[in-house]
Amino acid sequence: MMYLLRNSLDRILLVVAFVAGGLLPGFVVQYRQRLGGRLDQALTDLAPWREIANQRYGGDLDALIQYHLASSDPTFHAEGAAIQSLVYSVDHLKAAVAALQRDLVHQLAYLALHLDTDLARATLHDWVPTFSLSTEGIVFALLFALALWLLFQCIWSVLAMITAKLRSHGSGRPPAITRAPRGA
Repeated sequence: MMYLLRNSLDRILLVVAFVAGGLLPGFVVQYRQRLGGRLDQALTDLAPWREIANQRYGGDLDALIQYHLASSDPTFHAEGAAIQSLVYSVDHLKAAVAALQRDLVHQLAYLALHLDTDLARATLHDWVPTFSLSTEGIVFALLFALALWLLFQCIWSVLAMITAKLRSHGSGRPPAITRAPRGA
């Protein structure tokens, strides 16, 4: 019975993992597009401040920010903080977009470490599942399925060993003790 259960779960997991691995590249593409949209919007929001910096400070946006921050007028000071925050956002978004221009493995590694949960949630909400039929996508789906299948095999084997030990200790039989013969 356990053999049948293991084989059924084994096959189901393999198929589900292959499909999930094939869908991940499409999610990454849609996440990257949404990230690019955020970058475009941030650049648009920053453009008027860049224009002022070009006119008044020779293009030095930091000088404009420092001028605002040094002001005793609270509104003017708050504008400086807002501009500075916008510059940081643009820099962060540019770095994220650049990191997601590499191959699929590097993109997934980057997302595993730096995923913007709000952006991921929004992407998932509007996500249109697409199965990647590129060579990279198929190879990734196969490797992803293989990795999850091997993890399943390891976990099942460990659980089987633990269950076997518990059964042998719970059967009322004392564990077998082997001793060296006397006089040896």
